[in-house]
Amino acid sequence: MRTLRKRAEPFVPALSAVAASALALGGLTAWTAAGAAGTPAELEVTHARLLQPFPGRGTTAAVFTVVNSGGSDDRLTSVTSPAAGEAMLSQDADAGEAAARMRMLSSVTVPARGALEMTPYGTDVMVGLRGPVRPGQRVPFTLHFARSGPVTVEALVVRHSEWSPR
Repeated sequence: MRTLRKRAEPFVPALSAVAASALALGGLTAWTAAGAAGTPAELEVTHARLLQPFPGRGTTAAVFTVVNSGGSDDRLTSVTSPAAGEAMLSQDADAGEAAARMRMLSSVTVPARGALEMTPYGTDVMVGLRGPVRPGQRVPFTLHFARSGPVTVEALVVRHSEWSPR
């Protein structure tokens, strides 16, 4: 008669695989239950502002606050508006001697459980307007994200002196 050990030998590889799978599944379950696995980005766009252009200028900046209450980062990839001929993500960078230079961005990260807070002096959207706007007017914008769907908001037109981060 064969010993128990000899009879079990053919099943050892399969039992090892089952044990490893059970261990991995248990670990993933614990990781997910603890909230570490991440959830999709959950975006809300607030504080949408379009700065009234200076006299004689057709370009200006639009700023938004994008809050992400989800567990995964997302990226703002573009912004569109029927009121704009073009809208480009941009960022002012220090050029020394109290000067700044603007650089165009292909996208901006919206961090998980965080926010992207745009300002006219940092990351913003440079907008080439199709026509004049006046303070108090609301202008529609659609923000396009890499993973989440587009979000449409109305930006309030404000004078430069009235812009505030809140």
